[in-house]
Amino acid sequence: MNMTIRRVMLALWLSLLLFVQSVFASVTSVPDSTKIFSIADLRELVMQNNPVVKQAGLLSDAARARVTQALGSFDPNLKASFDQKQFGGKNYYNHWTSELKVPLWLAGADLKIGFDRNVGSYTNPETTTPLTGLGGVGISVPIGQGLLIDARRNTLRQSRVMVAYAEAERVNEINKVWFQAVKDYWNWFYAHQQYQLIRRGVELATTRYTATRNQALLGEKPAIDSVEAFITVQERSIQLAKIEIEIQNSRLLVSNHIWDEKGNPLELPEDAVPVNADSAVAIVSANHLDDLLNRAEDNHPKLQMLRNKGVQLAIERNYLREMLKPKLNVSGSLLTTRRDFNSYVPDYYDIGWNNYKVGFDFSFPLFLRSARGKLSEIKVKQMDLNLDVQNEARTIQTNIRSSFNNLKAYQAQLTIQTQSIVNQKFLVRGELQKFDLGESTLFLINSRESKLIDMMMKQAELVTKYQQALADLYYEAGVNQD
Repeated sequence: MNMTIRRVMLALWLSLLLFVQSVFASVTSVPDSTKIFSIADLRELVMQNNPVVKQAGLLSDAARARVTQALGSFDPNLKASFDQKQFGGKNYYNHWTSELKVPLWLAGADLKIGFDRNVGSYTNPETTTPLTGLGGVGISVPIGQGLLIDARRNTLRQSRVMVAYAEAERVNEINKVWFQAVKDYWNWFYAHQQYQLIRRGVELATTRYTATRNQALLGEKPAIDSVEAFITVQERSIQLAKIEIEIQNSRLLVSNHIWDEKGNPLELPEDAVPVNADSAVAIVSANHLDDLLNRAEDNHPKLQMLRNKGVQLAIERNYLREMLKPKLNVSGSLLTTRRDFNSYVPDYYDIGWNNYKVGFDFSFPLFLRSARGKLSEIKVKQMDLNLDVQNEARTIQTNIRSSFNNLKAYQAQLTIQTQSIVNQKFLVRGELQKFDLGESTLFLINSRESKLIDMMMKQAELVTKYQQALADLYYEAGVNQD
């Protein structure tokens, strides 16, 4: 009878040993691919539907709208006015004035086409025209202040620069959103790995408790062993209950980033799981670091924003330099009374060099304190901006190298941790065999097993930190990790 019991218990412990191997092997097995919510799935939803990403896209739209607004300063402008006075049967005056002004980009000039008709008994002789009216074609040119750049060209140039600034700002905002989404995704990954390990630990402890209790009932083991086995079940059940809350919260944080095309928030499906640990580590080489450093130096959105701000200040500085010149505007028009080319008009009333009007206006503030003060202020802003660019560039390069160092450190730790887990599995299997031979205790088995679970949880933590460090590396380089 005792021999039969021993054979039954031996078979039970061998089954338990195989169960331990299958349990911890299954932690790294690939789940059903239809349930995997990968980082690529997250990226697609974030980039297409996340409201903050859409909001960032509005920055470029707003900047282009400001360019259109600035181009309005160069729109042709048509204006007309009419005044008439009749009193006591007398035509006091009849005034009609119309003008089409076409701003020209070159030299800040304005092309003018006008028609005036000022008649009546009390019309000012200076402005009196023939009864048929007086037409003219002329131009107004600033040959002093405003020749090289004026207010409208300054506004247009700066608004065009702000389009590039807004695009860099858009990229920077999207990088922020994606960086946070990636961090939340890997926190969910870590919580899921913890849940899987602890749940399997509970299953393993429950199976061992059942086997130990049966042995105690048969008199093969002391009853105290079954009590200890049950305490292990309770401890791991408490851990499982705690991690269930953590995994729910981590799922909520990931869900916070995903929306549908109609702008409705989405929730992660209940059966969705993150990627498998085996496929979670991508190695980054030193050559890739050099590439990121070069790309950051040329295209980092923060540097692009500062450089575009520098271009904007340079345009403003050129404009303020132009304001140091005196204002001298020259205008001239060729005049004619001809309305068509079918009726006779005397030559001396026809358009030509004999019929014209010219003028100029001049002004110049003697001390130029306003313009010189504004120019000095712009120079100070430029120096401050140059220092910002230097500091930001150095900070970016340092942060990239620091993130890469963290990445390599986690990579080395993962290599060691993986080998340690392999060795620990050997210890667990050996301890189970010794226990079956009566050379070990349940306490040692639980200790070895708990250590293995802790080590595998540490491995999942290292994978999480590695992936977050990788995301941080791309974020610091100003690159949207693909």
